[in-house]
Amino acid sequence: MNRRKLPKFKRHPKLKRIEGGWRKPRGRFNKMRLGLKGKGKVPKIGYGAPKDERYLHPSGKFEVLISNVKDLEKIDPKIECGRISSSVGKKKREEILKRAQELGIKIL
Repeated sequence: MNRRKLPKFKRHPKLKRIEGGWRKPRGRFNKMRLGLKGKGKVPKIGYGAPKDERYLHPSGKFEVLISNVKDLEKIDPKIECGRISSSVGKKKREEILKRAQELGIKIL
């Protein structure tokens, strides 16, 4: 999988003192909103990933949420990998990991 590198969308430089990620630039004379050169990138529809690459983990496989051992039977190890749900306890998590290793399923 050769994934395109997207620009880091940053908050408008004037608002650096405010923590957090991207916020849409607003304001009548905002240079970033107007799309002027050198004022930062703004997310647009053209930055979207190709259809066949959407929702993929960086490993190139689709993620499937696992909450019990039975969920492992539904996974195709060639195109899918599992992610254990956060609500699963330690004992059940160990059972899932053991069964996944037997089936050859990658757990994230």
